Amino acid sequence: MKSYPSTRPTSVIHAGVALAGLLGFIVSAAILRFNRIFDNNIVPSAILMIAITAISIFFLDLMWQKVHLRTSTGLDFSHHKPSWHRTLTKLTGLFGSLILISFVYWLFTIYHGAFYHPYYLMLKLILPFWLLMALPYFYYIDSYMTQPFDSYWHMGKAVIFQWKAVDPHIIGQHLLSLCIKTFFLPLMFSHFCNDLQKFLYYDLDKLINFHFFFEFLYDNLYFIDVGIASVGYLLAFRLTDTHYRSAEPTLLGWVAALVCYQPFWTLINREYLTYDSQLQWGSWLWNNPIMYGIWGTLILIFTAIYVWSHVSFGARFSNLTHRGIITNGPYRWTKHPSYVAKNIAWWMISIPFMANGDTGEGLRHCLLLLGVNFIYLTRAKTEEWHLSHDPDYIAYALWIDEHGIFRLLRHLPKLNLLKFSNYRIN
Repeated sequence: MKSYPSTRPTSVIHAGVALAGLLGFIVSAAILRFNRIFDNNIVPSAILMIAITAISIFFLDLMWQKVHLRTSTGLDFSHHKPSWHRTLTKLTGLFGSLILISFVYWLFTIYHGAFYHPYYLMLKLILPFWLLMALPYFYYIDSYMTQPFDSYWHMGKAVIFQWKAVDPHIIGQHLLSLCIKTFFLPLMFSHFCNDLQKFLYYDLDKLINFHFFFEFLYDNLYFIDVGIASVGYLLAFRLTDTHYRSAEPTLLGWVAALVCYQPFWTLINREYLTYDSQLQWGSWLWNNPIMYGIWGTLILIFTAIYVWSHVSFGARFSNLTHRGIITNGPYRWTKHPSYVAKNIAWWMISIPFMANGDTGEGLRHCLLLLGVNFIYLTRAKTEEWHLSHDPDYIAYALWIDEHGIFRLLRHLPKLNLLKFSNYRIN
């Protein structure tokens, strides 16, 4: 018989810290909007926003929450055992990782397009400083690690062909983490720069009209989303307890996540899951201003819940990874608030049931959107399996089963997607 926790497990990040990150993001955006510090140069502006957001989070995390003292960091400041040999091996692993990432960007032509130019400019601006700080950071962190032979050490050993010292599981997890950063960071940062460009030059006088107010708020909710995501993918440090504890190990989990992003989503959406009825919700309700306002407001609310879910991660957001368990914000009500809110919003935006009055066509579009919903259900289930290796997540999941808004659903038959694909990547 299950034993349900009487209280909600503590979140890896305090809600006040996440709020500070959001405020830092908004304040930095307002500064850039009304002062134009970097004039028309979007990339330095984006870097400034990431820096202010990160400082807002890390200052409170370190000074107030004392996250560097947590056992989950793998650090113990009561002993000091530095090693230049280990440090240089880890530095070798870092350079080997960067060479591998560079090779991927050189190999695949999709990364040669103009869309990713902001990302490369960002790297050009920050990499020299990043590499300069790598040696002292690795030396300092290594000297306090309880288990200093981490993934960078194993990568370093692999680079110098000392294969006997390499743990296949650790190096496999390291390579999966590199894949996550290699794929998601340029995607999120480039979208972030594009959204920042739109924000800086949007005509605010139009906001007196609900139509333009809706578009402005909807676009800028996603602007916050990709901005917070950029912080999470760029800044993963053991000292701040934002490091990658593990990467998704199953092929099913990877496939379910990657098909939701470009360039894969264009193919899937165009060829298999074209659920949009071509009748947008605004056109459907245009002649009914009251319903137009109510429907649009509900879309914004669900979109805001989706973004709030990601804001609740602070600097820990990342697909396909475990970086600590979030139990506050909208996660106090359900395990997957971002997926639930996003999928409801898509039904309201695309209105697939309104296929120009054709019942059969409407049913077809509804079934296709249900296919998209199933992809997100698969993502949710594989994430749960991955995180269930952490006792903190088990406690949180049990608490949600008893107190979550969908608690009645636990009596329904369970869908064990993993029985269809137990193939592990590493």
